[in-house]
Amino acid sequence: MSSRLRASLAAAAFAIAVLGAVAFVAHMNATSGDSIAAGNGPLAAVDLRSLLQNPAQRDQRMLDTTFRRVEDAYYKPVDAQVLLDGERKALLDFLRQHNVKDAHLSRPTASGDRAHDLQQLEQLLRTVQTTWPHLAESSAYTQAAIAGMMNSLGDPYTTYLSKSEIDGLQESLQGGDFGGIGVYIVQDPRTQDVVVEPIEGNPAIRAGIKPGDVIESVDGHSVRGMKLDAIEHLIRGRVGTVVSLTVRNHGATNDHVIRVTRAFVHVPSVKAKMEDGIEYVRLSDFGTSSYDEVRSAMLYGKAHHARGYILDLRNNGGGLLESAVQISSLFIPSGTIVSTIDRNGDRETKTAEHTSIGVAPLVVLVNKYTASSSEITSGAIQDYKVGTIIGTQTFGKGVVQSIYTMPDGSALKITTARYLTPLGRDINKRGITPDIIVPQPVDPPLIDTERDRQLAAAKSYILAKVDK
Repeated sequence: MSSRLRASLAAAAFAIAVLGAVAFVAHMNATSGDSIAAGNGPLAAVDLRSLLQNPAQRDQRMLDTTFRRVEDAYYKPVDAQVLLDGERKALLDFLRQHNVKDAHLSRPTASGDRAHDLQQLEQLLRTVQTTWPHLAESSAYTQAAIAGMMNSLGDPYTTYLSKSEIDGLQESLQGGDFGGIGVYIVQDPRTQDVVVEPIEGNPAIRAGIKPGDVIESVDGHSVRGMKLDAIEHLIRGRVGTVVSLTVRNHGATNDHVIRVTRAFVHVPSVKAKMEDGIEYVRLSDFGTSSYDEVRSAMLYGKAHHARGYILDLRNNGGGLLESAVQISSLFIPSGTIVSTIDRNGDRETKTAEHTSIGVAPLVVLVNKYTASSSEITSGAIQDYKVGTIIGTQTFGKGVVQSIYTMPDGSALKITTARYLTPLGRDINKRGITPDIIVPQPVDPPLIDTERDRQLAAAKSYILAKVDK
């Protein structure tokens, strides 16, 4: 199977570096479509056909499931009052967005008793649905309430995914050609600018979008302050339709509009080449076929007597935990790759899969947008000293998300654990410090060019090593 960009939540082919509110699925633990699970065991199985035909019962069950899931699975203890306040705030925002002025909702009070707190949640939702019944479909109120509860935790990786969003995430992680414009997108956490890097052979680059361009709006909708999944919704569309992007060129001040016709997008996750006797492998994300792609590229270098190997994880926001373990195992013969620890302190250890291919010397390139699964691989390679890390401090996403499906096909993405490197390092909000620090602006157009100081440093390190 050809490689694709699994890290994308958009048909625009996002290579999101775990920025904003969107995270990559590092661990998937979905509930069965036949029953709803909560707590330490499944709830009684429900007749989904009956449930989905009864809006009130459906809304109650989805609200209850969200509350229970967050309380039981979130990696830190949760204050029920925070969830109730989150629901109330979201419903008030929903009413204001539908032009209901001076809306008032009494603040529900959590008691710590789950049955009581669930009743408070349900009562607040019913109040809004019955007082303003014609603003939207019943499910829209429920989705707003659920999203409010999830957002109240202040965790950018814990969020509610609509059915279309979860379908897109599963599609992208599992591979497949899809409709879009073909750009990598990174959101700068300092300026909130949405920066693009067009992918060769795809619609965006043919339409004139250049590396480093900043997207200001999509079809007239400003993207300033928007979550990346919302931007994805604006960009995504049927193949053959046109999307208008207002962009600002890198380093410029003026905006201009570029119209791009959506098409089936093919996005490789690995870019590999032999240069100066060194096998260079740039990995954009950790998806279902990334292991095979990286392995194939590294073995090509070995077969052609490469003098050294570079694994470029710059701007790689992560992906699947399993993929990180597999790719790390290419370089680490045995031992722990990563440990995950949940809220109860229970530890699960992922070990090397005894598939090492013995490539050396190895350099791993990282920067501040190297995150999540990329940090798992970088950290393991650094701990075992089987490679040298060069670049700048990584992002510091040391938490793991799980996906829990809902009866209507939507899902809850919840941070359920934190992870440690083989030597027990907790890198969350700290990142990984390279063995050799080489400062360089995080500028997509610089990567793999003559001006790429970090790549030059990696090559110099390898050549110095083999010439000894």
